[in-house]
Amino acid sequence: MKKLHVFNYSDRPQAGLLKEILAHEGIACTLRNDQLSSAIGEIPFVECCPELWVIDDEIFPRAQMFLKSWLKSELAETDPWVCSACGEGIEGQFGACWSCGKLRE
Repeated sequence: MKKLHVFNYSDRPQAGLLKEILAHEGIACTLRNDQLSSAIGEIPFVECCPELWVIDDEIFPRAQMFLKSWLKSELAETDPWVCSACGEGIEGQFGACWSCGKLRE
């Protein structure tokens, strides 16, 4: 078993999400320290950070590649766009116009 990623202590939901995404890809993982956020201050805070561990060492490289790709897509910015129905300028992260509700094309 190898450690794949250490999350910020406040990223527990993201750690759980990534664990489930990897499981869907056939990569068995386990979370450690995911229930320790309430112990911050009692034990060192770095020991309270959720850790994602890959169970099978043989597929660890595949898990690393998947994680790198997933984190890159999470950080990717998209260009702003203009709604074709009403002409409103929309920030890139949104998939629908806030003004008229038309979906991005």
